[in-house]
Amino acid sequence: MTSTTAEPSMSLDAETMRKGYARPEVLVTTDWLAAHLDDPSIRILESDEDVLLFDTGHIPNAQKVDWHADLNDPVVRDYIASEKFEELLRSKGIDESTTVVFYGDKNNWWATYAFWVFQLFGFTNARILDGGRTKWEKEGRPMVTDVRTFPPTGYRAPRREDSRIRAFREEVLEHMRAGRPLIDVRSPEEFSGQRTHMAEYPQEGVLRGGHIPGARNVPWARAANPDGSFKSAEELRQLYERDAGLQKTDDVVAYCRIGERSSHTWFVLSYLLGYDRVRNYDGSWTEWGNSVRAPIEK
Repeated sequence: MTSTTAEPSMSLDAETMRKGYARPEVLVTTDWLAAHLDDPSIRILESDEDVLLFDTGHIPNAQKVDWHADLNDPVVRDYIASEKFEELLRSKGIDESTTVVFYGDKNNWWATYAFWVFQLFGFTNARILDGGRTKWEKEGRPMVTDVRTFPPTGYRAPRREDSRIRAFREEVLEHMRAGRPLIDVRSPEEFSGQRTHMAEYPQEGVLRGGHIPGARNVPWARAANPDGSFKSAEELRQLYERDAGLQKTDDVVAYCRIGERSSHTWFVLSYLLGYDRVRNYDGSWTEWGNSVRAPIEK
């Protein structure tokens, strides 16, 4: 659902413009956010891997979105239904006229995941804080522990539409058989089958290691700078096009373990490089690696 209400001034600073992105307006800088903390048309949402991190300190006026409890259905392996998404946004004072700025820990990987889930509901008035929590903290900007609340809204959520930016197992199987590009954003050790999980993380039940046949390995975090911000468009083109062989006209499916790291790559390809057809396979390796007769390579 695209807002027709005027959004706050999203003037781009020289730093963002120099990076050469296809859609620079989808990012805000720490300077911009610091100047708009009290803007009544802004809602700031923090989504972290560490769901307890928000309580230790967060950007003033930020609210928490728990990727597991708030965005995932508690029973079905799927995202929340439209009525639950509606309740979530109403409770946080968000409607179509509100600009939502997402940020989080670890290069914004869960922030881009939350951004992606919002896009499933057509909520396009959304931005990512370039650098996320890491950059904000490194710059010594204010952090608070009090939690701001906002008056509830009358937001009406549309029916969730998955087909444009989400891929399911059978679609990925067809995509693989057609020889279309697959980007595996996991670590090289996971890609090769040496590991079945991220280093220093628990094994979450996948039975086989390896990757989807034909996939190219571009670990997601290579798209980020040490301060958590995104690399320039030229650096990203080197990574995805010259090194991995993608073209802007490609139909691309990205995947990882459960779709969180690949949402970061989906964001980079879709918004920063301007690819028109990128889908996130959120079933990813936890589904593929356990599926009967699903082909793998090592």
